[in-house]
Amino acid sequence: MNTMSVPTFRFSTLFFITTLLFLTSIQAQERLKVAVAGLSHDHVHTLLRAYRQQEVEILGIAETNTSLVDRYRRNYDLPDSLFFKTVDDMLQAVHPDVVLAYNAISEHVEVAEICLPLRVPLMVEKPLAVNNEQARRIAQLAATHHTPVLTNYETTWYDSNQTLKQWVERGDIGRLKKVIVKDGHQGPREIGCSEDFLNWLTDPEKNGGGALIDFGCYGANLMTWLMEGERPVAVTAVTRQLKPDRYPLVDDDATLILEYKGGTTGVIQASWDWPYSIKDLQVYGENTSLHAVDPGTLLRYSSPRKQGPVPLVTTYFNDHLSYLKAVLNGDTDGTNDLSSLSNNLIVVEILQAARESAARGERVLLNNR
Repeated sequence: MNTMSVPTFRFSTLFFITTLLFLTSIQAQERLKVAVAGLSHDHVHTLLRAYRQQEVEILGIAETNTSLVDRYRRNYDLPDSLFFKTVDDMLQAVHPDVVLAYNAISEHVEVAEICLPLRVPLMVEKPLAVNNEQARRIAQLAATHHTPVLTNYETTWYDSNQTLKQWVERGDIGRLKKVIVKDGHQGPREIGCSEDFLNWLTDPEKNGGGALIDFGCYGANLMTWLMEGERPVAVTAVTRQLKPDRYPLVDDDATLILEYKGGTTGVIQASWDWPYSIKDLQVYGENTSLHAVDPGTLLRYSSPRKQGPVPLVTTYFNDHLSYLKAVLNGDTDGTNDLSSLSNNLIVVEILQAARESAARGERVLLNNR
């Protein structure tokens, strides 16, 4: 027989409901509040999936393309009240923790011109800007208004890369001698990127180039990080059009060589012509080498025939949203990490030098730039 009295039962039920509401309220308070600038970058799907899973709160979306708005509104069941025509209109109506830009690279500076004077932090998708002039203007705005600007790369959240960096920092491989970074896929058309994305991704003015920019930025970012923010002495690059019928306006294959004053060499292979998707990092020291094969695999080589897996450090952030929360809460300063402004100013400098090198057919020195 159930001996629980009616008042006790009611109290227990009330306590349970109150606790549930309290926890739900706390969870809502902890969710990052973001506003979105643009929908033309296909990486926005990552954010919208997080929104659908109630992992982030979206306060507003600024997009002028009505067909894009209709598609995303329908696919993700977004309310009409979220949408605005311009970033300016949006930020007059809502007050997010941060603005996330999912638009053409050339438009990042325009978003920065609006957000930073309002002291609204900004995170853009890689790379930071299409050229040094735009990158430096963004940095000037960030410094003037004491507001962070960060850049998001998928490879930042790879446990394999974070573990590899710790090995390099500790000197476990000896002096860093050579780095090889391979990034890319079969091509943006081949893997099914949306036409709205392709419209600017394959435009040399809006994207700054083709595979050189799209995937060369990953290698420049990782190399600058491994070199603790040191600029290379020189950059040499070769770009090609292997599929001119598909990508007539931009390169689809690029190889970069970065030279550093201590003798370290970085080789970046960026392509829209790999047989499969690849984001691969290899470092060679004096006595061993490490190979980050994918997000969850790091191998150590003491000789060509002696290899073994390296246990991964899993304490770094899983994604850009958790990282952003930590930066905005002051739990990490992000000064010299992969998303930092200091790193990504050098990334843009490397990419611009690579463009010049490929165009002129010669090695470009960075010392006096």
